[in-house]
Amino acid sequence: MKTRARVYNPRQRLYAVGIVLGLCALVLVGRAAFLQLIGQDFYQQQGDARFLREVPIATSRGMITDRNGEPLAVSSPVESVWANPQELLQHPDRLPALAEALSIPRDVLENRISQRATKEFVYLRRHMNPDVAQAVMDLDIPGVYSQREFRRFYPHGEVMAHVLGFTNIDDAGQEGLELAFNDWLTGTPGSQRVIRDRRGRTVENVDLVKAAEPGHDLTLSIDRRIQYLAYRELKSALIEHGATSGSVVVLDVPTGEILAMVNQPSFNPNSQGGATLDSKRNRAVTDVVEPGSVMKTLTFAAAIESGKFTPSTLVDTSPGYMTLAGGHPIRDFRNYGVLSLTGVLTKSSNVGATRVSNELTSEHQYDMYTRFGLGQTSGSGFPGEVQGVLPPPNRWGPAEKATISYGYGLSVTPLQLARAYAAIGNGGRLHQATFVKGGNKDSVQVVDPAIARQLMAMMETVTGPEGTARRAAVLGYRVAGKTGTSRKASGGGYAAKRYAAVFVGLVPATNPRFAMAVVIHEPQGLEYGGGAVSAPVFHRVMDGALRLMDVPPDDIEQWFAAQAKRAAPKVAAAAAPAAPAPAAVNPVPEVLR
Repeated sequence: MKTRARVYNPRQRLYAVGIVLGLCALVLVGRAAFLQLIGQDFYQQQGDARFLREVPIATSRGMITDRNGEPLAVSSPVESVWANPQELLQHPDRLPALAEALSIPRDVLENRISQRATKEFVYLRRHMNPDVAQAVMDLDIPGVYSQREFRRFYPHGEVMAHVLGFTNIDDAGQEGLELAFNDWLTGTPGSQRVIRDRRGRTVENVDLVKAAEPGHDLTLSIDRRIQYLAYRELKSALIEHGATSGSVVVLDVPTGEILAMVNQPSFNPNSQGGATLDSKRNRAVTDVVEPGSVMKTLTFAAAIESGKFTPSTLVDTSPGYMTLAGGHPIRDFRNYGVLSLTGVLTKSSNVGATRVSNELTSEHQYDMYTRFGLGQTSGSGFPGEVQGVLPPPNRWGPAEKATISYGYGLSVTPLQLARAYAAIGNGGRLHQATFVKGGNKDSVQVVDPAIARQLMAMMETVTGPEGTARRAAVLGYRVAGKTGTSRKASGGGYAAKRYAAVFVGLVPATNPRFAMAVVIHEPQGLEYGGGAVSAPVFHRVMDGALRLMDVPPDDIEQWFAAQAKRAAPKVAAAAAPAAPAPAAVNPVPEVLR
């Protein structure tokens, strides 16, 4: 049987090919639809991961100004250069040029990159001048990038160093008011999405994710001009007397605002390379001193309040020394005999202060000191401020009670002293100390206004002709204050020739505007007391500050007397008969006239 031959049909073959091609097209269309509709998010993320970046937007820290708007701390834009080690190490031949442009030794740069070879980010150099950073970027080295940052700058250098403190390289406060108000001053960085090419260059800004918010500005109570005066005079006094350190605090009496606070030694917050930890301490709030005789004013406040004493009550200080139970000796500079309570303060008699203290209870004496803020912080909020040391009265024996009355056996800061005396000048009302302009609203009455007025009158005699602080007097103004000279503790006792010279004063005495405390440690030479070392600093600073702030004189007669005295030689010279004029000398010879 013969088989029938199969007839080849070209049309069927064409149909088969068409069906296969149609199926392939359908698969491609389905795949495209899947990629565009169903798997879109995944592949979009993959693409964005390669080209879309979310980059931070740097923001500046708030500016700090003085009470008159003068800038004390500002943030300047700078550039920081960084690298992707994984990308940069693929081009080792470019490292020498990069090291030269960054002013970094080549081996240091290579070690820094190689140690972070698995990372994608490493800083090469931070806080560069923008022009220098741009020169680095112009080299077009793969894997090297720059970003905008801000660096803190302090225009007044070491004059403001202890008050302001400083920030670290990340612009975060580390010391002083930069630390205390860090949250207020710090801005909130923003972010934006950008598209970058394969070399990391931004080619398009996509959208703003979050706007950057700059930090808040801070207006201090500090007056730059008074701060400069205090800094200059304190430094001059330390040089003149060979002292080791010192502090000055100036307060605005009606408000408790801190107008100036300086310390020596100081440091430059713009360049801290050579600064020591010792020079960075704000001694006015972190260091304590036994205040010596400036405590007598507060002791006499308790004495008058007790009703047992008035400013004219007589106190017998003869024979100029006394011995307490237990053999503790107390001596005056000399035998002052019988003095009024005011005279005890004027002459700064330790024997007189002890005899007054013997008439008071320990509890009343202690209560008066604490009311004036001793043994507690001032409320300034300054980081590291100490409370000082004021032993409770149940630990006072006869010797402790006596020595505390004239300034030994307790420790205070210069800021505490200035604040306590400011309360006396403010009619007995104590303010919290503040570094912020307008920061004080409330005060507390710590002593009767009549007692405060009596204390002011008593302290005026200290700066008068018979007092220990004659060098604190300011022409045209009535000055109230008190000196103190204390021996420094050493080896469980007191050193023979190491002293702290203290003066605290108020001016003008009729309506005090300024309270100022001066503490100078270990002055050398024959003059080491508060009246000889610290009182002149008060005089020079206040002489300038009163005029800067246009405070009217309250001792017009003294001012006019001084002006008349100065004018007297000129008036006498003008009234004297004129001397005959010398004969004119004609250089021309007689024959040629």
